[in-house]
Amino acid sequence: MKKLLDMISDEVSQAFAAAGYDGALGKVTVSNRPDLCEYQCNGAMAGAKQYHCAPIQIAEKVAEQLNGNPVFDEVSAVKPGFLNLKLSSAFAAEYMNQMAASDKFGVEMPAKPHTIILDYGGANAAKPLHVGHLRSAIIGESVKRICRFAGHTVIGDVHLGDWGLQMGLIITEMQERRPELVYFDENFTGEYPQEPPFTISQLEEIYPTASKKSKDDGRHEGENEEQYQARVQAAAEYKSRALAATADLQKGRRGYRALWRHIMNVSVADLKKNYDNLNVSFDLWKGESDVQDIIPDLARRLKDEGYAYESDGALVVDIAREDDTKEMPPCMILKSDGAALYTTTDIATIVERVGLYHPDEIIYFADKRQELHFEQVFRCVKKTGLAPEEMKLQFIGFGTMNGKDGKPFKTRDGGVLRLEALIDEVNEEMYRKIVTGRDVSDEKAREIAKTVSLAAIKYGDLSNQAGKDYIFDIDRFTSFEGDTGPYILYTIVRIKSILRKYQEKGGVLTELSVLPAENEAEKALMLETAKFNAAMESACEEKAPHRICAYIYDLCNAFNHFYHETRILAEEDEEKQKGYIALLLLVKGVLEASIDVLGFEAPEEM
Repeated sequence: MKKLLDMISDEVSQAFAAAGYDGALGKVTVSNRPDLCEYQCNGAMAGAKQYHCAPIQIAEKVAEQLNGNPVFDEVSAVKPGFLNLKLSSAFAAEYMNQMAASDKFGVEMPAKPHTIILDYGGANAAKPLHVGHLRSAIIGESVKRICRFAGHTVIGDVHLGDWGLQMGLIITEMQERRPELVYFDENFTGEYPQEPPFTISQLEEIYPTASKKSKDDGRHEGENEEQYQARVQAAAEYKSRALAATADLQKGRRGYRALWRHIMNVSVADLKKNYDNLNVSFDLWKGESDVQDIIPDLARRLKDEGYAYESDGALVVDIAREDDTKEMPPCMILKSDGAALYTTTDIATIVERVGLYHPDEIIYFADKRQELHFEQVFRCVKKTGLAPEEMKLQFIGFGTMNGKDGKPFKTRDGGVLRLEALIDEVNEEMYRKIVTGRDVSDEKAREIAKTVSLAAIKYGDLSNQAGKDYIFDIDRFTSFEGDTGPYILYTIVRIKSILRKYQEKGGVLTELSVLPAENEAEKALMLETAKFNAAMESACEEKAPHRICAYIYDLCNAFNHFYHETRILAEEDEEKQKGYIALLLLVKGVLEASIDVLGFEAPEEM
């Protein structure tokens, strides 16, 4: 279904052509003076020089051509050469009815849908999700839903960190604690236990303990030189053992591989539970380990084809270009000890994705400080032919979620806050607001609080442009007023309540049509609703959920203005009331589709 603004522009373009001018001058925009008109065209201003006459003369001739056009109620030429337009209420109502009858409310499907792989989440095995994982999960999930809604095939991959030193650290610490386990017996040839030797809680304690043991964290208070040196040496020895365990795991040692599988099974089950709490899901749960076997051949190929060479013992590929304005370091494929890096894994993952899925686009969501890393990876795969030239590679870097002090969000004692704890904190605040001054059961209040707090978190994040830092303010995000998730949900719940009461009075919610607007508030609501397909299209093209947030905030404001200006349930004219209800059904559907692509839903009551 054509966008409303394009339909209006087509009418004005035809009028320009009929008046003897270039039809391209007929582009229409939303008016920047809504007190004067709804839409405007400034084409006469641009055409004045081309046609050597005053712009008002052009505008007046075009206005004459539009006189009597059923698309418009009013068309006027205003000095020095603006065309002011007011849409026909009948035309606006008909557009609403076409939206209601269309699939996806009129969003046009692409002629050639793309296959898009989204790499988001950024989780690490054996480590709990913390607030730093929030933005990647929320933004990636929303972009996945937006692109699917727009008609593309989208594959979401969590791309787990599951193959690095953290695995060697866990194995080393487990061996210290429980050396009798069969995983550490190199002579064991039987079947390994089905049950893991740890719970998720134990695993999440094992890793930070091991990590701390492997590091020199400086001299401790009251520690003499001898004690300090002994501790430094112990840390170095511990890390050396962890590195050796990592190498043995990667070489395929049976016991370590069996223990690694336990780590992965326990970790992934916990990660899925936590992502479920965010209403985030992935089609693929692949990790760095999935491409380790192709890295040796990949490195050999790059060397044989003359792309990679040795530099200080490391294998690198030059990716600098003549037009670079700043230094671009070579892309390192293997370190001097032959070990692979994150860069290597990401390159190998692109090779695997191209082979398995033949994507048109691969999009990565990560902290914006990783921009150089992804630029190196993208340049390397394109230069070496590992990725097709026509395949689009995009990095969407997001800003930091900060506390009210403007610094990265922390716990009260300065630690990194677990994502689970943040969600619980918002849930409790939302629960407190819901039960205050309301007669509602505890079970119902908890259920509503969970739904609304997720909207508060997601909308609070997604309403910001991804690349910008933002302040995570629980008080503001959980408010039922202003540009917040709870305000959006409250509006939807208000519409649901009206429709429910209409049915209780005997009204039927089928075979209804939107009628021409009776007042300005009703027409304004129609014109905001009509922007849906344009908002969804731009959100998909720009991979920008904040476009949807801005749209639904304006739509909610327009509805609430209409609600306060109009007697809906008290309307005595039955046909007029049916027209109102038809409009409300459309607005509700559009809002629900919009919040679904943002990754949350509305309760039945609040």
